[in-house]
Amino acid sequence: MILKPIKTQKIYEQIVDQIGQLVIDGHLKPGDRLPSERELVDRFQVSRSSIREAVSALELMGLIEVRSGEGMYIRQVNVDSVVAPLAWMLFIEKDSDLELYEARKILEVQAAGLAAERAAEDEVREMYKYLDLMRMDLDLERTGEEADHCFHYSIAKATHNKILIRLMNTISDTMRITLKTSRDKLAVDKNKPQRLYDEHFAIYDAIKVHDVEKAQKLMLDHLIGVENELAKDLLRNYK
Repeated sequence: MILKPIKTQKIYEQIVDQIGQLVIDGHLKPGDRLPSERELVDRFQVSRSSIREAVSALELMGLIEVRSGEGMYIRQVNVDSVVAPLAWMLFIEKDSDLELYEARKILEVQAAGLAAERAAEDEVREMYKYLDLMRMDLDLERTGEEADHCFHYSIAKATHNKILIRLMNTISDTMRITLKTSRDKLAVDKNKPQRLYDEHFAIYDAIKVHDVEKAQKLMLDHLIGVENELAKDLLRNYK
């Protein structure tokens, strides 16, 4: 029998959990206005800072929209998909980033191989477009997670496999969150952004010349490298 240590959940995470469950259960629907910050403080009996942390998390996950001068509104979310539950899990379960990278290795290594086999010229050009944006982000010292995400998604589209594309689309929002998280952590090392760019370019180059095995190997090496860096970061935080 394997027993896991009990984790203490932070107050704002409990708020995120509750609001998320209300959406899943249908008690909160797209377009519904949330109570004001002051009302939420009263209802949850917590500090204003905890409410603000929860609001930031919910906004990051794409669950709510904060309209200046109007309030907070529930966004359109497909609750039948796994996007919202995965997003909440990523935010609340601190080790789930690594689990997502395990899933990405299963999904994206094969995607890279299929893309190398099937990518049309316009699809290869689209990958290069996002590499170009990544290069600009690098020059401007920005984290570049949006271009990173779009690059990986463009590879999925180049597979011409509707199910695989649908799977990538389903976890799209979750990937955006973990890419932001991982790039923020990796950017601490000034050499890492350039290395990440070089890895993406090498994957693109293999797909461009239709080298299936090389594209798969480079994608696997890339994901393992990022996964290992995140694992080191988690280990430092646990010490």
